[in-house]
Amino acid sequence: MRTISSEFDELSDAVDTVNVLKGKAPAVWDSKSEFDESMDKTRFRQYEDACDRVKTFYKEQHEKQTMEYNIQARTNFRKNVRARMGVWEAIEMLDTLIDESDPDTELSQITHLLQTAESIRRDGKPDWMQVTGLVHDLGKLLFLFGSEGQWDVVGDTFVVGCRFSDKIIYPDTFANNPDSADPVYSTEYGVYKPHCGLENVMLSWGHDEYLYNVLKNQSSLPKEALAMIRYHSFYPWHREGAYTHLTNAEDEKLLVAVQAFNPYDLYSKSNEAIDVEKLKPYYKGLIEKFFPPVLDW
Repeated sequence: MRTISSEFDELSDAVDTVNVLKGKAPAVWDSKSEFDESMDKTRFRQYEDACDRVKTFYKEQHEKQTMEYNIQARTNFRKNVRARMGVWEAIEMLDTLIDESDPDTELSQITHLLQTAESIRRDGKPDWMQVTGLVHDLGKLLFLFGSEGQWDVVGDTFVVGCRFSDKIIYPDTFANNPDSADPVYSTEYGVYKPHCGLENVMLSWGHDEYLYNVLKNQSSLPKEALAMIRYHSFYPWHREGAYTHLTNAEDEKLLVAVQAFNPYDLYSKSNEAIDVEKLKPYYKGLIEKFFPPVLDW
């Protein structure tokens, strides 16, 4: 009987053979993305022209993501297992969600995940990076696990516990966040020490932080992949250069990984149809390599 694993191995061998025939070696993970070379990138992340749905979302997120809330969210995470299921089951479960913070697409989540993974695969990046593209937004399951709303699940992330950076989109909407007037949280360093490292910093709670905490002890993904997951929505840092007063040398190494991943997350969004059933055997094979059959969510 042919299994998903055997089909995956055969497909991987076929891809390797084609690359040899083309004289093309597999791309290193941090090489420049090629799939997006002819793309007009100016049409992405146009938040000033975003619809009211997006602007209303960020206003709510920026007012409610306080230090107090973030401490409580992490306490709740440690106390509760929300579900037990495999990665592909989680992908199918997520497919009912439309991200209210995203001005670039209204496609289903499974389409975005597969578009991201396929663009990474098309550029010949290693399998661990392909599967990272596949799972990177699975933390959005939080919305289906009784979150308070999309404001504590999706959207760009930022540091809480110190002054809100003006590099965050719509920075004026933090005016009604109580931490903006707090004598400690409103200062440059807040509760942190200079160059303490992002591993010692609290980012706004959402799908990035949640999935990072789920997978860091339940996968064999390398540290670069975990950084891609934890920081892919941390645009004030990886795109705008904010928070360098808090980062350290290790963060600078991981920044390379996050920036290598970002084009695949952002620019792969299109209206191109995805044949889920055709791709399913290949990606279920990747999932078997890096994740246990059942995870605690």
